[in-house]
Amino acid sequence: MMVPADFDEVAELIFLSTNGWYQQHSGHSIFQCSPKDCRVFPEVYEDLDPECGLVVEHPQTQMVIGSCFFHPRETHVSLGIMNVHPNYFGHGIAGLLLRHIIEYTDSRALPLRLVSSALNLDSYSLYNRSGFVPTSIYQDMVIDVPSNGIEIQEDNSLPTVREAGPSDFVAMGQIEFEISGISRERDYCYFIEKGDEIWHTVISEDEDGNVDGFLVSVDHPASRMIGPGVARSEKAALAMLRRQLGRFKGKSVVFLVPASCNLLVQAAYEIGARNCELHFGQVKGEAQPVKGVVMPSFLPESG
Repeated sequence: MMVPADFDEVAELIFLSTNGWYQQHSGHSIFQCSPKDCRVFPEVYEDLDPECGLVVEHPQTQMVIGSCFFHPRETHVSLGIMNVHPNYFGHGIAGLLLRHIIEYTDSRALPLRLVSSALNLDSYSLYNRSGFVPTSIYQDMVIDVPSNGIEIQEDNSLPTVREAGPSDFVAMGQIEFEISGISRERDYCYFIEKGDEIWHTVISEDEDGNVDGFLVSVDHPASRMIGPGVARSEKAALAMLRRQLGRFKGKSVVFLVPASCNLLVQAAYEIGARNCELHFGQVKGEAQPVKGVVMPSFLPESG
C-alpha cells in the first residue's frame, strides 16, 4: 500500500515512466514540469481516498518500481494512472498491480473503468486480456491559448454557463448518472471545495435554469487539462469548453472529446485545437450506454 512517505519516489516514477515511454515511441515528453510536481497525483488520490494507492518495491533495493491508483466510487471503481520504471518494462509489474485492483473490484461486485492510450498497444493488450472492453473513443486535443485569450465569435444559440457552487452537488450527481450511469459525489465536492486552488468548475443551464452539464478544469504544472465533465448536448459541452479556455491564457491545455461528437470536434478545430493522441474508454463489467457527451480526465481518473 502506498503511504505519504512514498510520494516523492512515486512522483519521480510517474515522471520517468511516462516521459520515457513517450520519448521512445513518439519522440516527445508529456511532462514539461519537474519530477516533484508529479506529487500532485498521489496527493489528490490520497485526499479523495486514503490508502488507495499501490506500490511495487524491488525486493533487494526497496526502490519503488511500479505504482498505481484506484478510486472506489458509488457505482464503480476507477483505475488511475499506472506506471512502471523504464528499467522494469516487461517484467510483469503492471499485471501484478492490475490483478490486485481487479480482485478488489470483484470483491465489491462493481465494474472497473479506465481511460487508456490507444497508442500504447502493450497497455491495451494488458487490459484487453484481463476482460476490459472499449466502449468509447476520445480525441485528445491540445490548444495553445494566446496570452490575450481566444477570439471566439459570440453564439447566442449556446446555453448559459455559470460558476458552480456547493448547491450544485446534487444536480451534478443526477446529470452524470443520467448521462453515463456513474456517480462520484466525493469528486464533485472536492472540485468545488478546492476551487480556490488548482480546480475550477462551471455549470451549463438550459432555458428553464436547470443544470444540463458541468465541466471541471485543473491548472497545475503537472496537469493542465479541461475535464472531467458531462453534458446533455454538444452545444452545452461547447459552451462550457469555451468558458474554461478563458482560464488558460498564455498556456497550453488538453481536453478529451468523444470522436463521435462531430459538432464539438469541428468547433475545437475552428478555435485552433489539434489532435495529440487517442484514448479508449474501457470497462470491465457492466457499462451503461452514454446518453450525451462525456469528457473524461486523468486527475483523478474519471473512467
